[in-house]
Amino acid sequence: MAGTIPREFIDEVLAYTDIVELIDTRVPLKRSGSNHMACCPFHGEKTPSFSVSQPKQFYHCFGCGASGDAIRFLMEYEHQSFVEAIEELAQMAGLQVPKIAYTNEPQKQAPEQFELLDQVSNYYQYQLTHHPKSQQVQDYVKQRGLSPEVIKTFGMGFSPPGWDNVLNVIGAGDQKKIQALFDTGMLIKRDEDGAAASSSKAPWYDRFRERLMFPIRDRRGRTIAFGGRILGDGKPKYLNSPETRLFHKGQELYGLFELKQALRKIERILVVEGYMDVVSLAQFGVNYSVATLGTATTAEHLQKLFRLCDDVFFCFDGDRAGRDAAWRAMNNALPAIKPGKQARFMFLPDGEDPDTLVRQKGKAGFEAEMDKAMTFSEFFFDNLMQQVNMESLDGRSKLIDLSKPYLEKIQEGAFQTLMIARLSELAEIDQTSLLPLLGIKSASVASTVSREKRFNHSSARIQQQGPSPVKKAIAYLLQHPYLAEKAGDPGRFASLELADISVFMQLLDLLQNDPHLTMARVLANWQNTEQHQFLTELASERLLIDDEQAISCEFDELLQLFTRQYQQQRFTQLQRKERQQGLNKSEKSEYVQLLIALKSG
Repeated sequence: MAGTIPREFIDEVLAYTDIVELIDTRVPLKRSGSNHMACCPFHGEKTPSFSVSQPKQFYHCFGCGASGDAIRFLMEYEHQSFVEAIEELAQMAGLQVPKIAYTNEPQKQAPEQFELLDQVSNYYQYQLTHHPKSQQVQDYVKQRGLSPEVIKTFGMGFSPPGWDNVLNVIGAGDQKKIQALFDTGMLIKRDEDGAAASSSKAPWYDRFRERLMFPIRDRRGRTIAFGGRILGDGKPKYLNSPETRLFHKGQELYGLFELKQALRKIERILVVEGYMDVVSLAQFGVNYSVATLGTATTAEHLQKLFRLCDDVFFCFDGDRAGRDAAWRAMNNALPAIKPGKQARFMFLPDGEDPDTLVRQKGKAGFEAEMDKAMTFSEFFFDNLMQQVNMESLDGRSKLIDLSKPYLEKIQEGAFQTLMIARLSELAEIDQTSLLPLLGIKSASVASTVSREKRFNHSSARIQQQGPSPVKKAIAYLLQHPYLAEKAGDPGRFASLELADISVFMQLLDLLQNDPHLTMARVLANWQNTEQHQFLTELASERLLIDDEQAISCEFDELLQLFTRQYQQQRFTQLQRKERQQGLNKSEKSEYVQLLIALKSG
C-alpha cells in the first residue's frame, strides 16, 4: 500500500505555487479588478465566468460551479490523480516529494529505467523507416491505412532481426545498463545450456525480434513496456513485456496516455482487446479507445477509467469467448460503479473486430453501433436468464440465487435499488419478499441511510431557505480568515448539537494557529476527505454582504447565536435531569445561571 503525502508537504507545495501562473499556461486569463477571468474550461460558454483569485489561490466558475485550488485544477483539467497533481506542482517548484508517499511507486525507484526504455522506443521508431528489412512492416501499416501522424502519435516502431540489437546499441557494453534492460524485460538471460542460438557468446539476448512494436506508456508518457506483433508465421502473434517494477498489466491500459493527450474533455471511453484496434480507431477519429494488456479488465482499470469519464463501453467479439470476457469485465465493474457512472457492452458481428468495423462504417457508423450497446443491467440479467428456465418457479428462484453474490458487490444507493427492482420484476416476486432472500434488510432503509450519509458530508446540503448559521459562519471564515482571531476558544462549541459544528471548530482552530493561510492551503487540510467538496463550495459561495465591518458584525451575531443555542441545549438537559433524578449543587447553580442568561437574552 502506498503511504500518504504529509500535510506539511502539501502546504509547502501550495505555498510555492501561483495558481494564476499555473492556470494561465493552460487557459489564458485576463485581469478583471482584483481577479483574473476566462471562459470556463469545464463547460462551454461565450461570456467569461471563470474567476481566479491570486490572494486566495483559488478558482471558481460562476456558471457551472467548478472551484478549487491548484491541486484540484490539475486533477480536473489534466485528469490527474491527487498524487500526480502533487508530483507536477512539486516538480514545478523544484521540490522532492517525500518518499513516504511512494512505497509502491516505481518512478521513485528507477528513473534510469524510464530513460533506457525511452531510448529503446526511439531506436525502434528509427528502425521502422531506416532498417533495410523493415519493408514488410512498412507495407503492413500502409495496408492498414495508418498515416505517418498516427504512427508517430503512438510511437510505433520495428524491432530488427537479430539477437543482440538492443543489447549492443542501448546496452553498449555497460553492465549497469544491461542489468537495467534485463530488469525491464528487454533482455532475456541465456540458459546455461545455451538454448537460444546465436553467434554471440553474450549471456543475454533481445526479447523482441522482427516485430511491429507498440510502446506502452504510463500516465506521464514515459515508456514502461512494449507489445510486439509478429508479421510472419512466428509464435506468439503478440508478445508483451513481462511484469516488472515499472509495468503491472492489471493497472495499465494501452492508449490511455494518447487518449488524454488528444482529448481535453473525455465524455466516454471504449475498451477494446488489441493494440491495433486502438491505433486503427484513432486513425478514423475514434480517439477515445484503450486496450487491456493481455489480461481481463480489472477493478483498478475501471477505477482509473471512471475517474476520467462517466461512460465506459466494453467492446467484445459476439462469440462465447467474447461473452465470457465481457462477464469477467462486468464482475470487476460491479464495485467500481458509483452514482452517475455507467458501463455498457458492445458485441461485434461474427468475423468483425473494431478495426474492420470502423473501416466499413466510418466514425459515424461505428459510433451508431456503439449507441446500440447493451446497458449494464440488460447484459447482466440477459446472461443470467440464459442459464435458467424463466417459465418455471425453480428457474426464477435460481435467478435470484445467481444474482445475489453480484448484487451484494454493488454499492448501496440508487443503482443497487434499481437492479433489485428489475430482479423483482423478472422473478415475479414483490420486493418485500425478495430483500430477505438477498440478505438485504430493507432497500428503502439502505437507500435512506446512503442518502443521509451523503447529505451529512456533501456540499449539496445548502437548504432551500439558504445556508444554515453554521454554514454561513464557515463561509465567512473561509473567505475572511481574520475573523478567527475574535472567535475565542473553539472548544466551547464542542458539545453543541448542530450539523457541521465540528468542521467549524476545526477551521477555527486551524486559522487561530495560522491566520495568514490562503484559502487554498486551508482547503488542502481537508483534501481527500468527504468534507472537501462541501468546504470548496462554501469557499466560493457568494456572500450577501461585502462590507468588512458588516461581515464582522454578522459573524459576531452568529457566535452569539451558537452561544445561546448551547445555553438552551444545556438548560434543556439539566431541566430533564432535574425532573428525572434531581440535580447536584453545582448543576443547580449552573441551571439558575442559564435561566437568567436565557431570560436576559
